[in-house]
Amino acid sequence: MASRINTSFTLIPNQKHKRSNRRTSCYSKTLGSGFQPISTFGNFKVLPLEIFQIILKYLSVKDISMLSMVSKTVSRHIVNYISTSSGSKRLLLQDFHNLELPGRRQDSAILEHYRSLGLLFKRCTLLLSTKERLKYTHKILTEVSCFKFSGCAAPMQCLGFTCYGMFLQTLTAGWDELECHRVYNFLCELTNLCRKMQIVVCSKPGSARKLELRIRLFCRNVLLDHWTHRSDSAFWLTQILKPWPMVNQARLLYIIFGPISPQDGQVVWQKMIEEPTDEFSLKGLADAIKLLYDSGTKEWTADDVINLVDELSVVPHEWLLENNARLLMLTGNNICLTFMASKAVNGRVIELARFIVFLALVCEKELYCMDWTVKMMQRVCKVFSTPVERNNFLQNVANAFACVTMEMLQSIMGDRDQDDRSFLNLFHLVHAQANFHKEVLYLTMNTPLST
Repeated sequence: MASRINTSFTLIPNQKHKRSNRRTSCYSKTLGSGFQPISTFGNFKVLPLEIFQIILKYLSVKDISMLSMVSKTVSRHIVNYISTSSGSKRLLLQDFHNLELPGRRQDSAILEHYRSLGLLFKRCTLLLSTKERLKYTHKILTEVSCFKFSGCAAPMQCLGFTCYGMFLQTLTAGWDELECHRVYNFLCELTNLCRKMQIVVCSKPGSARKLELRIRLFCRNVLLDHWTHRSDSAFWLTQILKPWPMVNQARLLYIIFGPISPQDGQVVWQKMIEEPTDEFSLKGLADAIKLLYDSGTKEWTADDVINLVDELSVVPHEWLLENNARLLMLTGNNICLTFMASKAVNGRVIELARFIVFLALVCEKELYCMDWTVKMMQRVCKVFSTPVERNNFLQNVANAFACVTMEMLQSIMGDRDQDDRSFLNLFHLVHAQANFHKEVLYLTMNTPLST
């Protein structure tokens, strides 16, 4: 039995077809008789590729960057343009050594250019995998000798690494940690960075000065200095340090952030050992330690950072205690107190007492409030579990003041005969003062902390 066909549905009026045809006909006349559906290349499809590239020459890097987001096809043509000799010559500015303009305006101009170029590469390679993006970027940037690890003969007078760092920061901003791990591994493989670091951490300090300098410049200018968020800087510093044992981490930290010679920029290894230094020489190290301590990641616990500070204070040999105290003061209250509490808990009371003496000395030299040192002592006293331990600590502090005073006097006056009554009298006076201070400390430090 044949099925019945339902003929009751409503037919589309023919007139509507006519209106649609009339609109299409009008649109076709506007574009010409050779009208074809618009491709992903848009109206640029009618242009020869050579003309399209000529148009790109009149656009700024920012404009080209915006244009690359129009479509996949446009983006591909821009990628091809960058790869041409004319495109790379125009985009890869290499005026890294001409720093003669007043106010260093040229510096900011070329840095801004590479920030824009990084954004262009970020957008036009958006659809590629991380591996392919890095390969393409390397293929283009390898033409610039000052971007290579040892490519510039005058790295201290060159903006190459700084521009490279600005480019890299813009390119990778917003990438997840896994992608950034791949970036770091790619750069290490490209520059053989790990092998170079191994050489400097295993050699006698200063025996490879030029290599130390290039490692410092590469790590600071390419990997660390351009990030606006501390978490990003902490991530990259962690990539640099964590593969190494603690003793090598301290050496690398000193190479990257330690004091340098103003003449040639090379690391000054003896500065912390031979004489008291200034805050400026220690600021980089202090900021790096704070960065790791505040990172809030599982890679760095408070104990890790304190152990790193301990290792740092003997690079390349044991620092003057005044320099160690000044560094800890610059790192801030939390790290300084944690450092002192660690010594208290581990029974290193004599070391802790001498450290407090030099905290007081730095406060006096730098015109800080001595009240700060006293309050730090009060907080450390709370670490000791019994009054006996606390009083022993306070007695060591008083004795440390006396011992350090006599050591400084002897360094000035030289060795004195035991029968020299004036010197013996001074010795007794200093120790009398120490015992007097001890009794005062017993009275004050055993009272509750008021603030």
